[in-house]
Amino acid sequence: MHLKSTYIKDLIAKGENQQLDFKFEITDSKKIARTLSAFSNTDGGTLLIGVKDNGSISGINSSEEYHMLEAAAEMYCSPPISFQAKEWIVDGKPILEIKIAKRTGIPHKAPNHDGKMMIFIRVGDQNLLANRVLLKVWNKKEKNIQIRIEYKEAEKALLNYLNQHTQITLTEFCNIAMIPKFKAENILVDFIVLDIIKFNFTEKQTYYTLADE
Repeated sequence: MHLKSTYIKDLIAKGENQQLDFKFEITDSKKIARTLSAFSNTDGGTLLIGVKDNGSISGINSSEEYHMLEAAAEMYCSPPISFQAKEWIVDGKPILEIKIAKRTGIPHKAPNHDGKMMIFIRVGDQNLLANRVLLKVWNKKEKNIQIRIEYKEAEKALLNYLNQHTQITLTEFCNIAMIPKFKAENILVDFIVLDIIKFNFTEKQTYYTLADE
């Protein structure tokens, strides 16, 4: 049953963000799988199909787009992602609203541009690759692993640097502390789980800041 409401227009007025994405049409199931998995791996979200990036309403062309969405969720997301779909009529045009819940189990993977299955997250209005530090943070939080930090030279170097420079990358931490990458990652993970520092993701890099910054 088609439904008429200003609800969709109110959503569109918010603009694309961490929990809302617009799609003019679906032409590639693998590409849309990245959006579905990113939403599910982060905070959940809503996908509006038949809406252009600028918020103008174009409407969907056919039921084929729904079938491509199903293929994306079932064939190109691992594990498969369930979603809720509702069709609305806005200004005489059909719009598909797709709701994706936040994951409750293991992270979902989707194919990258080369077809390799990767874990994506939603940051602002972008789908970005999750890094190893984030994956380790998820693992420790979900398994409720107890953490005990010893403030040795590397830990002190990290906090001293952040007090003076505001932010740090993994590579910078390795260099200033003169420790291997795996050890730097593990220290960052523990500090993040304990809310001492936090992630900051961009398309080009990931950096870390003190949690109270």
